[in-house]
Amino acid sequence: MLVLLAVLILHRIFFLKAPRHVDLFFFLSGIMKPGLNAIMGATGSGKSSFLDVLAARKDPSGLSGQVLIDGAPQPPNFKCLSGYVVQDDVVMGTLTVRENLRFSAVLRLPASISRQEKEEKVERLIQELGLGKVADSRVGTQMIRGISGGERKRTNIGMELIIDPSVLFLDEPTTGLDASTACSVLLLLKRMANHGRTIILSIHQPRYSIYRLFDNLTLLVNGKQVYHGLAPDALDYFSDIGYTCEPHNNPADFFLDVINGDSTAVARNNPDNNGHQAIEDKLVQEYKTCNSYRQTKAELGKELQHIPIPTITYNTGFFTQFRWVLHRTFWNLALNPQTSVAQVLVTAFLALVVGALFFDASFDQTGVQNRFGALFFITVNQCFGSLSSAELFITERKLFVHEYISGYYRVSVYFLSKVLADIISLRTIPAVVFTCIIYYMIGLKDTGAAFILFMFTVALVAYTATSMSLAISADQNVVAIANLYMTISFVFMMIFAGLLVNLPSIAEWLVWLKYLSIPRYGFAALQINEFVGLEFCETKNTTTRCESGELILEKQGVDYSSWGLWQNHVALLVMNVIFLSIAYLKLRFIKKFT
Repeated sequence: MLVLLAVLILHRIFFLKAPRHVDLFFFLSGIMKPGLNAIMGATGSGKSSFLDVLAARKDPSGLSGQVLIDGAPQPPNFKCLSGYVVQDDVVMGTLTVRENLRFSAVLRLPASISRQEKEEKVERLIQELGLGKVADSRVGTQMIRGISGGERKRTNIGMELIIDPSVLFLDEPTTGLDASTACSVLLLLKRMANHGRTIILSIHQPRYSIYRLFDNLTLLVNGKQVYHGLAPDALDYFSDIGYTCEPHNNPADFFLDVINGDSTAVARNNPDNNGHQAIEDKLVQEYKTCNSYRQTKAELGKELQHIPIPTITYNTGFFTQFRWVLHRTFWNLALNPQTSVAQVLVTAFLALVVGALFFDASFDQTGVQNRFGALFFITVNQCFGSLSSAELFITERKLFVHEYISGYYRVSVYFLSKVLADIISLRTIPAVVFTCIIYYMIGLKDTGAAFILFMFTVALVAYTATSMSLAISADQNVVAIANLYMTISFVFMMIFAGLLVNLPSIAEWLVWLKYLSIPRYGFAALQINEFVGLEFCETKNTTTRCESGELILEKQGVDYSSWGLWQNHVALLVMNVIFLSIAYLKLRFIKKFT
């Protein structure tokens, strides 16, 4: 009941002094009332940072001041109660407009609301946003042609409006849109603002048809206010302090020209050309002495407190979140054939090539060499094949951070869903296909148990290598850098796999490194599975010399006992747990606030 009440009374935001970081400080105070509140300023003036602080999406460390909601302290879960539309659209491009809105509704609306009511809300929102014609069209990705930029922006807005927030934040909502589309988006926001919603947006340099929609305006220059008040009164204010807008000039262009010292009005008012800093100081001082500033300070009149540490609250339980996120993840993979089907096809082609190279291995010394080479290649291939998992968390980083902060789901839910989807679709299926093709082409041990154990080992090596890749890439922002780290690691491990170097001959001070090698455990397990119980004979000059598979393994320093086989699997499982734990912890504590 308290949460619902908080949602209903979110109509006014007060913000006091809040420094950003050492090179840019905010000293701001003001009131954002119901209506369309615009924050304008030149590039680098701090618009987006100021918006993030107001929306409780800024790292609170180093900040002082207070954000009040109707005079009360901002609740810790304010980010989950308000809407926030980021500058770069974050929406699942493989899903349709309706599916994206449904995902938001199911996870962000309280469990007390029935599924039918949530569906009805989604349909109403589709009609209100003018998305009826594209409701069942995919949003679009780089590989999939989707809806237009304006429709995509309205979809993002709709995902935030699902919870019917009284405060809606938008960071540069017109970025990437043509003038007409940008105007239609702002007209939509204006209609919502006219119904009592507080809408706060940052915007760079809007055209006049957009500027005239603003109810209130805040102008920033290097983190300082030079105006905060009614948008229609801004021109009169600047005229009073000596900066008059030329006829037919766009007020938004005029304000930025004044701030940047480029306007003819600035030249007339500052004939000595004292520089940009002098103009900036003059604008700041003029604002601090105006009636609007004094009235704002008087109305605020609150003692400064520390901004509360952001917390996340959820309207749905773990299993509901897990079911929907897992479903979306699998559906996204199914609709991305270049990542799912393509990987299986590439795996099948590679299996055919390798199978042809080592086809029908004989039971002599040549066959021994071919078996070692084939098993080594298979193991190493599983490791390098896991490089594709580097993209698992990197490509969706912005989407994950936005949805997590907004209270869609827990980190554990997202982590488990992504790992399960990747392991089942991109690791298990290719491992099965690879084994079925290559095993009998090479002519490996012809028993059902050996075949199953071979497939299990190949899949386990793929899982472990994938886990290590996730542990390395979870906190990376660039796929190429993550791939570089993983490639170096796998090359290093490959040296200690047991084929390129005879492990018993390695110096004692280096031999311990073999315990860190994923390929070593997989290669050893595959050797034991293949060679134990086989005999290899070589005939020279009518003399036949036979050698058991066990003796061959002994020369290689491989423990071929039953425990020797399973200790390799146990080692891989332990490494799996360790790497996945590292990946989760990295994802859990990764910086999620700007």
